[in-house]
Amino acid sequence: MPFYALGLNHHSAPIAIRERFAFDPQRVVPALQELCGGVAGVSEAAILSTCNRTELYVAAREAEPVVAWLTARQGTPLPEVAPHLFTYIDQAAVRHVFRVASGLDSMVLGEAQILGQFKDAVRAAQAAGTLGKHLHKLFQHTLAVAKEVRSGTAIGANVVSMAAAAVKLSERVFGPVSEQRVLFVGAGEMIELCATHFAAGRPRRMMVVNRTLARAEAIAQPLGAGVGRLEDLPEILPEFDTVVSSTASPLPLIGLGMVERALKKRRRRPFVMVDLAVPRDVEPEVGELDDVFLYTVDDLAQIVQAGLASRQQALVAAERIVEERVAEFMAWVRSREIVPWIRRLRERADALREAELQRALRRLHGGESPEAVLMALSHGLMNKWLHAPTRFLQEAAEPEREALLAALPRLFALEEGTPPAKDGEEDAAQEESLPLAVPRGERG
Repeated sequence: MPFYALGLNHHSAPIAIRERFAFDPQRVVPALQELCGGVAGVSEAAILSTCNRTELYVAAREAEPVVAWLTARQGTPLPEVAPHLFTYIDQAAVRHVFRVASGLDSMVLGEAQILGQFKDAVRAAQAAGTLGKHLHKLFQHTLAVAKEVRSGTAIGANVVSMAAAAVKLSERVFGPVSEQRVLFVGAGEMIELCATHFAAGRPRRMMVVNRTLARAEAIAQPLGAGVGRLEDLPEILPEFDTVVSSTASPLPLIGLGMVERALKKRRRRPFVMVDLAVPRDVEPEVGELDDVFLYTVDDLAQIVQAGLASRQQALVAAERIVEERVAEFMAWVRSREIVPWIRRLRERADALREAELQRALRRLHGGESPEAVLMALSHGLMNKWLHAPTRFLQEAAEPEREALLAALPRLFALEEGTPPAKDGEEDAAQEESLPLAVPRGERG
């Protein structure tokens, strides 16, 4: 069954399109079960949804029903999103998955966070029961490739991540982090990474606000930061200079009115707001205010170039590893595809063997000479086995015959340089290839 990688990412779609297709982490498992249980031809599936991409990895008869399910489920007409969708099949799909997990397709080349997100996608597929033997094998290879790329190249050197980029953005406006008061909205992995990066600069004050205080405290306590409730955000907001937000909220948490009121309390002292969420946590209109510097995940790409020089050099080696592993995996796939044919071939050979053996036993019981019976047995086996391929060769049309003749030496282990038959030998060879005459009831 074909394997597809399809969806959209930061290469193919702007954030305004991507945020429509983001999956709430809590809804990935039921979505997978709906996809495999309700879309004809889909046997296995996984969903990778991050701030930069929503991608589906599926074993399916065809891709169109999956695309139709995705667009319908996310409430976006297909014609509107079609220019931004990509679809890879089989080898191209495997290559794409390897590159994504290895950080070679990320907005920040070589970033390590994507591997953890990929593992989460695999775990969700396992929980949903949509991870069959094909995707399971693929993802095993994918994780091994990602590990090899990261350990065997300098693709992760000079770490540049979304978190580091957020720090650089704030320093452009306010100077050193030590002069800033930083507020984090949310308590996920991205916020934890950002808080850790900012904490290294010893800001004047740090706070983490979240719906669940326990999760906020788990991030804040090791860093010496305070915690707050999300519902208190309007009162807390004016006290901070830099705001980094990354939640799974389907609707913006920081609206234009909230920010305008906060600016009045700050006496027009500016904000730096870094919105790392997809869908966005901050209303886009906030960025139009004179005293707000609003950055989304797409904007962060502008400040990551400085740390990419060494990673670009490592990219060649990393791509070589990916290509080698893609070739190995596709060889395994092809070997699995041929197994049923090998089984049928052996079953056919065994049926011919059994028929000739029974015939030989009857002749022995009838008193015929063992030598004659063995000779007839060997000729019968040879003739019956060679009859079908010989006739096929004789009846094949060009250029099919040329391809068959080119494959014969390897297929039947014929020695190279075997001289062609002399005049008169060809007819004899063809006669010998025909099966021996046998009684009608004994034909195999």
